[in-house]
Order: sequence, then C-alpha cells, then structure tokens
Amino acid sequence: MDGEITADELKELLDSGTPPRIVDIRSPGQFRREHIPGSENIPFAELTARIEELSDADRVVTVCPHGKSSVQAARLIASFEGFEGRVESLDPGLRGWPYEVETGEPSTATPGETPDTPF
Repeated sequence: MDGEITADELKELLDSGTPPRIVDIRSPGQFRREHIPGSENIPFAELTARIEELSDADRVVTVCPHGKSSVQAARLIASFEGFEGRVESLDPGLRGWPYEVETGEPSTATPGETPDTPF
C-alpha cells in the first residue's frame, strides 16, 4: 500500500484527466445510495475473488465510509502478486468527501443494511 490520499488530492486527480480507479468496498445497496462519480463497487467480501480485475490499473484508490476498512482493502490489493500499480486509501472515507456524489433511491438498500454498515 502506498498510503492514504485526501479528498482534495483525489478530486484533483479526478479533474486531471488521468483519474485512478476508485474501488468502493461497501455493499451494493450502500453504493447505489451514494458514491463518488466514476467509482466502481467491489464489496470487501468479494475483493479477494475479484482482485484480478484491478491488475491492469496504474493507480487504485479504495473507499469505505470512514477510511478504516479501505486501508485493509488497499493493503490486500497491494499484496496481490499481479498488481504493480499504486494503491491508496481515501482518508477520511466517503463521510469526509465534500464534493459531488452520485445518488440513487434509498429504497435500493439491501434488507438489514443501515447507513453505517461498512460492507
């Protein structure tokens, strides 16, 4: 793992024309409710099985609600033998993202999920 990235640094990368792959590790229901534009949803529980999908990425930023679980996800991606890019975790998570988010219907939540369910 290459460390953590702030919301301002990530926003600058997104605006630069060479955005990183943003991997939101929350559940699909939470992702549908709100997420950073351009991000993709790979729930933490599926990350090991789907990590190869990221092997061609030059830079990956992991995202979770508070920036704690995404550190673990970033470490997991960085430890993958086929991954050679840069990987960072968004600090302080989606709750600290002051910029635009894409939103969906609240009714898309998976039963049993609460707004703070990490994955």
